[in-house]
Amino acid sequence: MSEQTKKKRVFNFSLLRRVFTFAAPYKRKFYFSVFLAILLAVLSPIRPWLIQLTINKGLHPNANIAFLHGAMQVIIGITLIQFGLLLIESVARFVFTFFTASLGQSVVNDMRNATYNKVLHLNLSQFDKTPIGTLTTRTINDIESINDIFSDGLIPIIADLLSIISVLIYMFIVDWKLTLICLAPFPILIFATFIFKEAVNKSFTRVRNAVANLNAFVQEHITGMAIVQAFAAEKREFRKFDEINKEHRNANVKSIMAYSVFFPVVELVLAISLGLLVWRAAGDQHPDAAGTITAFILCLNLLFRPLRVLADKFNVLQMGMIAGERVFKVLDNPDSTINEGVNVKPVINGSVSFKNVSFAYIDNNYVLKNISFDIKAGETLAIVGNTGSGKTSIISLLNRLYKINSGEINIDGNNIEAIDLYYLRSKIAVVLQDVFLFSGSVYDNVTLRNPDITKEQVIEAAKLIGIHDFILKLPGGYNYNVMERGATLSLGQRQLLSFVRALLYNPSILILDEATSSVDTESEQLIQHAIDTLIAGRTSIVIAHRLSTIRKANKIIVLDKGEIKESGSHEALLASEGFYSKLYHMQYEKRETVL
Repeated sequence: MSEQTKKKRVFNFSLLRRVFTFAAPYKRKFYFSVFLAILLAVLSPIRPWLIQLTINKGLHPNANIAFLHGAMQVIIGITLIQFGLLLIESVARFVFTFFTASLGQSVVNDMRNATYNKVLHLNLSQFDKTPIGTLTTRTINDIESINDIFSDGLIPIIADLLSIISVLIYMFIVDWKLTLICLAPFPILIFATFIFKEAVNKSFTRVRNAVANLNAFVQEHITGMAIVQAFAAEKREFRKFDEINKEHRNANVKSIMAYSVFFPVVELVLAISLGLLVWRAAGDQHPDAAGTITAFILCLNLLFRPLRVLADKFNVLQMGMIAGERVFKVLDNPDSTINEGVNVKPVINGSVSFKNVSFAYIDNNYVLKNISFDIKAGETLAIVGNTGSGKTSIISLLNRLYKINSGEINIDGNNIEAIDLYYLRSKIAVVLQDVFLFSGSVYDNVTLRNPDITKEQVIEAAKLIGIHDFILKLPGGYNYNVMERGATLSLGQRQLLSFVRALLYNPSILILDEATSSVDTESEQLIQHAIDTLIAGRTSIVIAHRLSTIRKANKIIVLDKGEIKESGSHEALLASEGFYSKLYHMQYEKRETVL
């Protein structure tokens, strides 16, 4: 055995043990399932033995009339015992199946909760690098495969192995020579089982990878369907989907081929064993031979019934382990936002300080380089710059959506990493250019299901923004379902709802990331007063798009390629005729003329 194989086995054992840590709260179910597995194994050879007893004691070939009269009583008694035994075995098998499946679903429930909770706290960089469909597969499909470890994997395998051992022990006790003859074809079965297991395992791995690719592809392209259709790319995208789908089909066909070969081989080996049994017993003149042959025929069927599915169950167990390994990679991902300031909840007035902050999304490819600036509480800072200059990165770092590589960010003199994460974010409201609305009501989207926000507060905020009358005109008003990503609303309407959302959380620090870029002139006039009201008395950081907000800012910083090129007031920067002045004339002069 190679060193790599040894490591793999040890790893699988530790992985299985870790999966079973999720079963610890349900250990009674587990122990009871194991007890039922032992009980079913003990019951397995009893029926063949009773039938053997019936034939040998009740159907003796040389019996006289008196004996036959007594034998009838024996047959009736054994038959009643058989019915009782069958009833007990059926109930035990039902309870065993139910408890193992119930145990698996309980583990899946807890593991899915743990995985989704982990996903919720991953740094956004993980979502930048990982396709959404892949994380969906990990949280849904892969965890569902872990259920098979319990319902179709380990515990059923234990039950089948115990049943096989129990039947073999009985056969050896009755006639060990005949048992060895019957088991002579078993090396063929063992070899076929090994080949089958490896073939199915490879195809299952391909199937799981294909499922993940399908999920990622469909998720991404349904989300971007507007782009696909706008550029008439339906045929090209369908061809790509067809390729991925064919890979999924081919992987399954490989598995079907393995099953199609393996099950006839099992039937063939069973037929050979039965043939050897009949050949060996044909010349046996012992009076109990008939009962022994009948019992052995039943025992061979009891052996081959679990053997037919045992290799398949091993593959199910292995696929559950592979799925578990993928899930644990998500659970073990160290790139999570750590709440280091659990008990630090200072009063936040809103002064913000960046000191030599550098940040890179990937390795050392820095998008921010030694950024330093200060904002006093209640002041407004505008950030301008070309696309890719690092504007959005600054506000993402302030909200601790990403971890800085070096430097320090303080709010009211407190390092943001020392402040309770959820408290910090509750004091910062963000209005993004790309507004995301969840499938649900208008009310749920603006409150984010926060039970502390009342209906009256929502209406008041909506009136302040100027969208209350529009909401009332929607079917159901505030209960109107906006559908996924707000598909039933215009860009401007979604933007207005995001302002209501920000108002409701009454933040100490307000961040506007191109917040009016999707709003038309009429809508802008509706919300401009609300923006002024919202900014008043709050520290505001505005990634500038419209001139009205830039001019009112206490300070403007100009970013270019992750560096601050200039800072100062609007008038001072224009007078300096530097970078800002050039940017202003290129991007804003025409807009200012229109305004």
